[in-house]
Amino acid sequence: MDIDYKEMASYVIILIIVLIAAQHLNVVVSGSMEPAFYRGDIVLVEKADLFGISEFNPEDVEVGDVVVYDAAWYDQPVIHRIIGTADINGTTMYVIKGDNNNSPDPYYVNPSQIKEKVVTFGDNLVVIPKIGYLSLWLRGL
Repeated sequence: MDIDYKEMASYVIILIIVLIAAQHLNVVVSGSMEPAFYRGDIVLVEKADLFGISEFNPEDVEVGDVVVYDAAWYDQPVIHRIIGTADINGTTMYVIKGDNNNSPDPYYVNPSQIKEKVVTFGDNLVVIPKIGYLSLWLRGL
């Protein structure tokens, strides 16, 4: 049996591309951002740290950006929109809120908590509707 190294290399390259692409997709698990996106949608994200590569700087996010951050009040990453900033002891902190929520998230967010930013094309968030439901079902969410 001869090994076709070119074919094997092509499979390895495809696998690497799929793994990197999967790192840039985030399944929405709640309705807190409706109508921007819905539970079961997938959003395309940039990473603050992807294997040591920074695709964006969390200190450069702006009001209106939708980010994924490690919330002090919830045990899973949260996808919400930055609605304001506050200067606390010389550090810029962010006020963040789900579009469909009545009030902002309970704590200010430090830039170090922001791990991802939802990609926009023009003024539109990049959203793939509904195909994340399989992932939610498999994870029991």
